[in-house]
Formats: sequence, structure tokens, C-alpha cells
Amino acid sequence: MGLKPLLRKVWAREGERPQAVVAQRYQWFYVCSFVEPESGANLSLLVDGMDSTVMSWVLREFRAWVGEGAAWVVLDRAGWQVSQRVEVPEGVDLEYLPPYSPELQPAERMWPLVNKAVANRYFETLEEMMEVVAERCQVLSADPATVRKHTLFHWWPGMKEST
Repeated sequence: MGLKPLLRKVWAREGERPQAVVAQRYQWFYVCSFVEPESGANLSLLVDGMDSTVMSWVLREFRAWVGEGAAWVVLDRAGWQVSQRVEVPEGVDLEYLPPYSPELQPAERMWPLVNKAVANRYFETLEEMMEVVAERCQVLSADPATVRKHTLFHWWPGMKEST
């Protein structure tokens, strides 16, 4: 996410044109989200840059969040995800998606939920935007039913047993 505006359609009275204050700026931060689709439990981490060192830290935080037992993470093969320098904690297995298939990754379905907090809004600084996104991620963390509704695909392992 970044200070480049995220615009969405809005309702307006007939004859009136809605206005959104924008300023094209290119400062970014990353939202790393993990979701357990069956329960809707989720963890989001905001970082100001991404590389193999940060990815290693993110995976350690994920491991601590999951606790004991095996866990797997579905990834889309970004450069920092496939680097040999990424340190994968014990008990975490990385599962890579086929190229050009982000719709198969459950966490991808969280982005519209996260974006809702920043769409059609102007932020003076990146830190201001990060605060709003962090608050939105906390709201989503406290609302696993909404997250589950968006991330639990019909083909997800275990779905056949629960339906």
C-alpha cells in the first residue's frame, strides 16, 4: 500500500460530481497477512520495506502466532519469498502457487477488506496511512467471521468434512 491514491466509485446526488482529494506520491509500505480460512483467524504485519531479511522476520512472527504444530504458508513467488536467504522456521512449510494464479491465495481476498479503510482518502504522510491500515487490520483480526466469509474457498482442504 502507499500514498498513490486508491479510488473507488461513490454515490452522488444527480447533477453533482463527487470529489476526492488526491496527490500522486510514490511512498510504500507492505501489509503481510496470514489467514486461517476455516476459522477466519488472521495476522497482519506492516513493514516499511520487503526483502529476504524482512521475510524471515515475518515468518518467525507467523510461527510465534501459530504456536505448536505444523503450518503452511501459500506464497505467490515474489523475489523475496523464493530467495535462498529466507530463513524458514521449523514447522513452517512454504507452498508456492503456480504463476499468474493469485486468486488461489486466500489472503489475497483480504485486500479489499483492508483497502476499505483508505479508499478515496488523502493522507498527508505514510505514517498516517499506516496507522489507519493498522487499525483496520486490528478490526479484521477481531472479526474472523467476516474474514472467513471472504477467504474460505469451496476447494479448501477440510471443507468437504465440515460441509
